[in-house]
Amino acid sequence: MDVAQVYGGAVRWLLVDTIDTLEIGTRVSGTKTWHADEVFFEDHFPSFPVVPGVLLMEALAQIAGKLIGYTVREQRGDWPFPILSMMNGVKFRKFVRPEETVHLEAKLDSLRDEMAGVKVRAKVDGKLVAQAEQVFVFNAVPLEDPAERAKVEALERAHLKKLWPDCPEGE
Repeated sequence: MDVAQVYGGAVRWLLVDTIDTLEIGTRVSGTKTWHADEVFFEDHFPSFPVVPGVLLMEALAQIAGKLIGYTVREQRGDWPFPILSMMNGVKFRKFVRPEETVHLEAKLDSLRDEMAGVKVRAKVDGKLVAQAEQVFVFNAVPLEDPAERAKVEALERAHLKKLWPDCPEGE
């Protein structure tokens, strides 16, 4: 699959193309470009295709999840598997069109044992197109089997390395 991979028995949609910077415990930035041949553009909207807002929010959640996951991994030694549970102050300011590169940003606002809060923003050509506060919970369904946990952590590590060329080799 090109836009999804099998992950823990489910399809996982990957909506981040690159991670440009990742500062442990602080912030992450990266990009996503949706191409004109994406199926959803056929009806969102005919003659005026725009990226659905829910996909912008999911891309922001995915890049924020990488920041949270890597931060917790470095601080306590395990991968927390952040799950988006709430969004506040969601605002869409401009349309995102096919082939525009969206710059994704997330800043860690709070980090606790089983949750994290981030402020996220999406920009196109330096102009703000979307923003929100996102709240994540961790390990809603913990992986008890050490082999399963190692497998999923290896997938997370591999995906992080693919997105983030500056990822430290030891990870």
